[in-house]
Amino acid sequence: MPRGTPFESRWVRTEPRRVVPKALLNRIAQTALPHSRVIDVQPLTGGSRNANLRIELDSPRECVVLRIYEHDASICRKEMDLLNLIRGSVPVPEVIQAEPEGWSDLPPFAIFRYVAGVSFGELKRGGEAGAIAQAARSVGRTLAVIHRTMFPKPGWIGPGGQVGAPLLEGPNASPRFVAACLESENCRQRMDSDLRERVLDLVWSHAAELAGVDEEQRLVHGDFGKRNVLVRCVSGEWAVAAVLDWEFAISGSPLVDLGHFLRYERESRPLLEPHCSQGYSEAGGELRSGWGRLSQVVDLIALCESLTHDDLPGDVVGELVELVRAAVEGRDRL
Repeated sequence: MPRGTPFESRWVRTEPRRVVPKALLNRIAQTALPHSRVIDVQPLTGGSRNANLRIELDSPRECVVLRIYEHDASICRKEMDLLNLIRGSVPVPEVIQAEPEGWSDLPPFAIFRYVAGVSFGELKRGGEAGAIAQAARSVGRTLAVIHRTMFPKPGWIGPGGQVGAPLLEGPNASPRFVAACLESENCRQRMDSDLRERVLDLVWSHAAELAGVDEEQRLVHGDFGKRNVLVRCVSGEWAVAAVLDWEFAISGSPLVDLGHFLRYERESRPLLEPHCSQGYSEAGGELRSGWGRLSQVVDLIALCESLTHDDLPGDVVGELVELVRAAVEGRDRL
């Protein structure tokens, strides 16, 4: 790994999740785009729970993305409903065809028109500081537009835009959720007792602020990492081309997305700030006093939840624990 490359660049799946026979791919393509034929297939390996294939067609000559929903069949309909809700205000891929019920030989799937661009992560790793700043400002504006959408209550968003239950019912939901995560066998094996105690102390010290966070009910992407944001340069200006993968969308606090996007930002060597927050404010997003530290605490909740998962690679566990420790100590990540 090149010196200085953020560890987040390792969070990819290097092998395709599924191999689809070419005859089936041609059948799928011709159903969506009659008379088309598949001439090339490339797996997109950034995701971890669903299969994504970039397909080049001969007639019309274009590229599409086939997304196969393997983890949860209901996610296809959820994503289609959300894309219909925000299309026109948020840059998202065009849906050519969706099959939320799937076929007899294939789980639910959708075909999207391919969006040219690079992930924000790629730009951050190899781009000039000015280009990164432009793109970060555009990301801030895009997030502000996403967060304008309101729901009647906080919770997990399901098909039809219906909002289900939150993570936990009752008062102090966030601190209690973190406590439950820290008591899991996986967390106890991966984090020493001193660090777990410090995490819990930190979260409880922000209980009053987190109570307000828990009550927010705005559209939140839920996985707003740099792989899910495509950017491109048009007329000399870097801007968001598309926001991908709405599988984890919730009704909640904008700090979830802001904390995730800025997870690897270093105060000693800032790249994304203050450009992201300036773009957010310019587009009407509201940032409370102390939002930066509070967003780090909110992101800490997601990190603790991730550490409860089974079968995490050792280097990913080490990265997560370091992010947790940095949040607790209030210092630069990594």
